[in-house]
Amino acid sequence: MHALHDIDRYAPWRLIERLPLDFATFHPQGLAFAAGLTFLSSVEVQETPAVVLGGESLPGPPAVAQGVGHVFVIDQQGSLLRDVIVGEGAIHHPGGIDFDGTSVWVSVAQYRPGGQSIISTIDPTTAEVRERFRVPDHISWVVCDRVNALVHGASWGSRVFYTWTIDGALVTRWENPSGFIDYQDCRFIGEGLIAASGIAVLSGASGPFELGGLAFIDTAERTVVREFPVSLYSTAGHTVTRNPFSLSFDPGSVTMWVAPDDGGEGNGTEILTYRTTTS
Repeated sequence: MHALHDIDRYAPWRLIERLPLDFATFHPQGLAFAAGLTFLSSVEVQETPAVVLGGESLPGPPAVAQGVGHVFVIDQQGSLLRDVIVGEGAIHHPGGIDFDGTSVWVSVAQYRPGGQSIISTIDPTTAEVRERFRVPDHISWVVCDRVNALVHGASWGSRVFYTWTIDGALVTRWENPSGFIDYQDCRFIGEGLIAASGIAVLSGASGPFELGGLAFIDTAERTVVREFPVSLYSTAGHTVTRNPFSLSFDPGSVTMWVAPDDGGEGNGTEILTYRTTTS
């Protein structure tokens, strides 16, 4: 079992690295590491959805939104090596991504709840994009369990969880039992478990407030095992779990990578590395 029970809301996360990215990153969504490289998904919004609330489109008539979906391939110095364009037409919003040991999985959706999605993989060496299957819903993130040949994902705001076969046959669909935060990016950590990061935008006395947090999802039991807030904020004032996220369990420690700020905010997009000790 992973040391997930060794971290909670009181974990003393220590910032150990800050890597600025020296190119236009737009609105980053997902983060994964493969073949010694960093993969960062992002949506370049060229025309915002017609109906918005807090920067996000609402259910209802399809909003007309124009944009480009990117998966940036980045070296260890933060320089752009490749810009892989993903999606097609109105399906241009990539979400959370994950590396399964062979391929980088990415979901690309219409920029609205209930929209269509394309689930694809990217070869980390050649950057070749391969469409795997399509889903009649907005899939906000996707991970792959290669051992059991399953793909897991979730709807807009992670209100509904999905499991498919590698070829896209629906295995199960279940409602998220928690309303704590909306999971934005996820890692498959083995044994049917998914580590998720996310955000809830709350209304406070002084205006909107971002609540960030982490969660662990048991796909076999169809439960959220644990979830707790994370009290870390970026240069631009965002919770660090706002969007791109990755997590690694090592003997005696847990490392978390995040990239909460957009290209035009604060110091621009930076990949922040945090670490906490475990027993």
